[in-house]
Order: sequence, then structure tokens, then C-alpha cells
Amino acid sequence: MRCQTNLLLLCVTTLALGGCVGVSEDISRPTPARHWPTLMAHRGGTGDAPENTLPAIATALSNGAEALWLTVQLSRDGVPVLYRPADLSALTNGQGKVADHTLAELQQLNAGWQFKQADGAGGFSYPWRERSLPIPTLIDALNAIPPAIPVVLDMKALPAAPQAAAVAHVLDGARAWQRVTLYSTEAAYQQAFAPYRQAQLYESRDATRLRLAQVDLAAQCNAPVVGTRAAFEISRKVDLVETFTLGEGRSSVNARLWTPAAVQCFRQQGKVYLTAIAVNNVDDLKAATCLGMDAVLVDSPATLRPLRDSLKLPLACR
Repeated sequence: MRCQTNLLLLCVTTLALGGCVGVSEDISRPTPARHWPTLMAHRGGTGDAPENTLPAIATALSNGAEALWLTVQLSRDGVPVLYRPADLSALTNGQGKVADHTLAELQQLNAGWQFKQADGAGGFSYPWRERSLPIPTLIDALNAIPPAIPVVLDMKALPAAPQAAAVAHVLDGARAWQRVTLYSTEAAYQQAFAPYRQAQLYESRDATRLRLAQVDLAAQCNAPVVGTRAAFEISRKVDLVETFTLGEGRSSVNARLWTPAAVQCFRQQGKVYLTAIAVNNVDDLKAATCLGMDAVLVDSPATLRPLRDSLKLPLACR
């Protein structure tokens, strides 16, 4: 199967295209970009400080982050805490799942244990191993973030319903629904938060992926409704799989996921909020800005904010 490189978006074999309309091939010539996307610190700025910790939040804000993306799991005793990996050994001096430990046990661990920095001599140092850095609770984090700073909470781990209920309880108590948006790669969280009418949700990752695939693989547009929030990587290494009678063929490509045609499709019905994930260099920042993305998710505000500030608006787009 012959495809242009920018069409090799996702590892798919079939697409449900019912109800879609064609994508216009007449994409207007790009106009200069006059607004920067919101600079959102991924996991509180995982490149600058131990991720999903209170020092990471403080560091991100001091480095010019304009929003925070934080990751939530549930302790064994039902407390929402900030932590991303499946196993505690990935970041801490502990082992096992977050859900297997009580809050008291989790807060005995060092959340910065595995965080390393170049030591200037060709090696690495672990600057947080001599300090106490507990895994924070969600309420600790919300209390540490100025109310004007938007927060995205990325829901990790299953089942979804208990965590959704626990997070909702925290948001109720903190009166934080208006400044928090909820995201998950697990579609079960869309259903779990459905009873909470005040919840602001990104659409499921599966829905966003399918819309992108329909645009770039089939030139079809299934536009979301006005007000939808969608997030996906600005580019990603993906496989295109073609199934044969006696086997399959694979092609790997580092594909650009958000394109002018995709953005045009997403906004066909009206205003939607689009976030480009994994924007970690100046070229991707320029691309996201020229696409008109509303937010970019960055690992290091300490690196990206000075790069952004060195550029001038309006930004010439090609």
C-alpha cells in the first residue's frame, strides 16, 4: 500500500467511517501566528525536578509554566496521590503498585530517589537522595497551586470508578472543579466521571486517535462538537500494519500527528481546545503555534520558556 509519509499516522487496519464528511484539500495558506499556546508543564516539569512532586510544581511555575499537567493514582486507603509509573521502583526507593500501599506508607518513600542530573564530568548525580521528598496528595498539590493556574489531572490505573469518586470528593472540598480538567488514556474514566456534571473532560484518547486517523488516512472528517477538548502527541513513532492473506507487512515512521487538515477538521463545528503533547524542542513549538494549538505539553519549562521568549510574534508560518 502506497501512502504519503504524513499519512502513516497510526497502527490501524480498519476504520469506522460512517457519518464522516470529506476533508477539504483547500487548506488556506498559513497566516502569521499571533498567539502562543499555553505552556503546560508535563508531570509538573519532569525534565527539571522530580516529577509530580511539590518541588516540581514550584519549579515549573518559577520557570514560567502557565498550566500544570499532573498524574493521579489512588492509594490503598483511597487517597488520590500524584504518581505516574505502574511500579514505585521506577521513581522511588520503594517497590510495588501505588494501590498496594497506604498513604502513610507512600509518604515514607522518597519520590525523587531516581531523579538524576548530569554532574559535569560525564556522569550523573542523584541530588534528591539525601533529602526527604514524599509522594504528595492531590489536595496538597491543589493547595500549592495558585487558583489562576489551570490544572490537568491525568487519571492512571484501574478500576476507574473508585478513583473518579475519590478525586471528585477532593475537587468538591477544594472547590476546584472550575480550574481542573480531567484526562486519561483509559476510556473508562469518561464513563466514571459522567455523573459529575461539573467535570471538565478531554475526550477519550481513542476518540482523538480515530479522528486523526480518519483525516490523514482516509481524508474524512468526523468533527467533534463545540467545546470538546482533545490531546495527542504532535509527532510519534508509529507502525502502519497491512494484513495479507498469509501474513502482514509493517512500516515504521516518526509521523506528524497534528496537521493543518486535522486542526481544520477538529474545528469544523466551532471552538474546541487542542493540546499538543510532547513539544520539547523549538521546531515542535513553532509547528504547534502555527497550527493554532491552544496548549503544548512540555517536559522542561526551564528549557522551552526561554526559547519561546527568544522568538517574536507574529511568527512566520509555512
